[in-house]
Amino acid sequence: MHNRGMRSAAAVVAVLLLAGCTSTSDSPTVSSPATAAPASTRTPGPSSSRPGALPDWPTYHGDLQRTGVSTTMPAATGAPRLRQSLKLDGQVYASPLVVRGMTVVATENDTVYAFDQKHRQVWKQHLGAPSPAQERDCGNIDPLGITGTPVFDVETGLVFVAAEYGGPPRHELVALDVSNGSIRWRRSLDLPGVETKAMQERGALTISGGRVWVPFGGLSGDCGGYKGRVIGMPLDGSGDAIAYTVPTTREAGIWTPPGPSVDAAGHLFVSVGNGESGPGDPYDYSDSVLELGTNAKLVDSYSPSTWAADNASDLDLGSQGPALVAKWVFIAGKSGTAYVLRQGHLGGIGGEVSSADLCRSFGGTAVLGDVVYVPCTNGVRAVRIDGNGTMHVLWRASESITGSPVVGGGRIWTLDPKAGTLRALDPRTGRSVGQVQVGQTSRFATPALYGNQILVPTLAGLAVVTSS
Repeated sequence: MHNRGMRSAAAVVAVLLLAGCTSTSDSPTVSSPATAAPASTRTPGPSSSRPGALPDWPTYHGDLQRTGVSTTMPAATGAPRLRQSLKLDGQVYASPLVVRGMTVVATENDTVYAFDQKHRQVWKQHLGAPSPAQERDCGNIDPLGITGTPVFDVETGLVFVAAEYGGPPRHELVALDVSNGSIRWRRSLDLPGVETKAMQERGALTISGGRVWVPFGGLSGDCGGYKGRVIGMPLDGSGDAIAYTVPTTREAGIWTPPGPSVDAAGHLFVSVGNGESGPGDPYDYSDSVLELGTNAKLVDSYSPSTWAADNASDLDLGSQGPALVAKWVFIAGKSGTAYVLRQGHLGGIGGEVSSADLCRSFGGTAVLGDVVYVPCTNGVRAVRIDGNGTMHVLWRASESITGSPVVGGGRIWTLDPKAGTLRALDPRTGRSVGQVQVGQTSRFATPALYGNQILVPTLAGLAVVTSS
């Protein structure tokens, strides 16, 4: 790996853009009935129709590729300021969405809220009772309700949410009408072949091929008989669910918060955690990047040549979402080694284009041009990938700044989770040029961008920050 600083022409272009002012799957196919549910609690107030031309932020990091970039955020010239802190009925692990000008937030109490542009409540929908910790053999979220970031489908006008309920633990996909929060349909996500209470839905949902896709992994502590799985449900709630399940005896979770990244063909790219197979065992597609088709079949795969040893030491790729960077796929997980793969031919076992010592990475990247911003556990990195697939580190932020970054208004926006602060970084150097206290967040928290607002999920609710 080479360090060229910001002398790279590509990096200069990226800064100018930033500152723009204005096969194995064969899991079961299962049919379950879609059921209706009570109407939401709607708060009288201003119209929830979209009042302007600003683009939405309808999914994790703003688009299905998970780029995390807003091209319309006004240039940030001053310090960020906390405008409002909304206390909600539970912790917020999921990233907020912005849909038709409304901010949609989901809590671990299994409640979904919508707020207008002045952050007055438009509607509220409580889906059920979340699962308390005593129902599960391990885990680190209590109670466990909505953890994965929902997704909005513009054609149907539906917000899709994956919720966990208690008594005993079970999982459900719920479709909400964005205009009023009413439940259009709900379907069980508990397909056969795994231990239901050991499964956790942490990754962001996505949409491709006429289906909403829901990833599953296990709980913190890796207890029970879970397996990594991605379930595809028809957008209208009718017909069969389809699923890809990692062909391992146990574990190999698809758990990282960004969920699947989607390419131009609609294929899903997911990272997979450590499986039970170790040295001397058959390859089980764990510690991997997998490309899945919209039929839930495996298209291509990559694992490092060290996959078995990685599994044995919990040093797998499953902690970071795959980043689609031009013709490449960038992945860095728990081992400290980063890999560049080729889209269209991921490389099987040990067939990466390049690798380099970089960092341990947890969460979601942001991508602008050929630069990927990586949520390293010892400070966010900016890494350029050149036309040959070689990585070049441009800078590293202070070691406490570890949050999953987003990009807009000529700034990199990321969190210092331990300090409870949102940081604004100079994209040329990675130096912090502004910060604001937002309150305690999860280690994986990542903001949403809308206009000049930075919307931060917190363990108390939602922090609304503005740039100037």
